[in-house]
Amino acid sequence: MNYIMILEDDEELAFGMEMALKDKDFSFTVCSTVKDAAAALKSQTFDLLLLDVNLPDVSGFAFCQDIRRESKVPIILLTARDMELDIVRGLECGADDYITKPFSTMVLRARIRALLRRISPKQESEYMQEPFRFSFSTMEFYKDGKAIELSRTEQKILYLLVFNQGKILTRERLLAWVWEDGTEYVEDNALSVGIRRLRDKLEEKPSNPQYIKTIYGKGYMWENAK
Repeated sequence: MNYIMILEDDEELAFGMEMALKDKDFSFTVCSTVKDAAAALKSQTFDLLLLDVNLPDVSGFAFCQDIRRESKVPIILLTARDMELDIVRGLECGADDYITKPFSTMVLRARIRALLRRISPKQESEYMQEPFRFSFSTMEFYKDGKAIELSRTEQKILYLLVFNQGKILTRERLLAWVWEDGTEYVEDNALSVGIRRLRDKLEEKPSNPQYIKTIYGKGYMWENAK
């Protein structure tokens, strides 16, 4: 599943884009202002951003530049202007692609897929931050130098948590990642059980977790301040 933000102040156009691009591989979050989009970026991890250039509060160019200072997330700028200088400006602000309105949703979908393939980062496999050392490629996990045995399900939950440190991951995203073949046959408490087992193995006090935090009403977050 790829999580995509659409930042577009024209609500009708944003809704039309979401419906036209709807796909089993895409999940959309729609924002109408830069303020809302910035808040969403702090609370969720996205795989790609579709940013309109002409926005009511802040220019899409400026927002793109701000994002690029902290993130390498793929960005496609959307604008009604087809001027060469605007295209150059967008790319210089850090955008990966640029599409002018009106556009075909088939073309936009193809550009999204191509960009996700091209910019897909090499999967990280090592997490080394005291007191932990996790090697997902060799399936070796240590806390304070002591080996920890993790099931495949526990490894997958841990992987998504630690490589999104400080970000809230919804139950839906964790379920889609861990049980990628489909969640319809997964018991409702399967994720909760996996989280509990991880806490039993990684936390000093599982009932008062220091690392795997529950963000009530939202999901879970990995936090390691050391």
